[in-house]
Amino acid sequence: MSKITDPIADFLTRVRNGIKANHRIVDIPASNIKKAITQVLFDKGYILNYKFDETSGPQGTIKIALKYHPTTKISAIRELKRVSKPGLRQYRNAEELPRVLNGLGIAIVSTSKGVMTDKEARTQHVGGEVLCFVS
Repeated sequence: MSKITDPIADFLTRVRNGIKANHRIVDIPASNIKKAITQVLFDKGYILNYKFDETSGPQGTIKIALKYHPTTKISAIRELKRVSKPGLRQYRNAEELPRVLNGLGIAIVSTSKGVMTDKEARTQHVGGEVLCFVS
């Protein structure tokens, strides 16, 4: 088994692959940051539901129920893009946080007050590491 160098990129890739394969549920190895990202995706309506399964693996797994349009079967998530990478971290203060699709998408930001969207970070006047874009 190989060691994953960027667990957040692995998380995003697993979700992207699940969407491409039209899976209903995606299993992802859990960590606190991944749980926080999952919570943000759920709160903003990008995923249907999620469950933290503590029984399997050292940290457990996250089961994510992906969300699709009932008639067109198009995923609620159109794009997941990693912004800050281990080799090049992207930190922004509250005024410099990027807008995704002119406010239609979200940027997930890891701040000192926890993981939140770019809009929440702006209202709380906190900056942080821009983890990914969701649209």
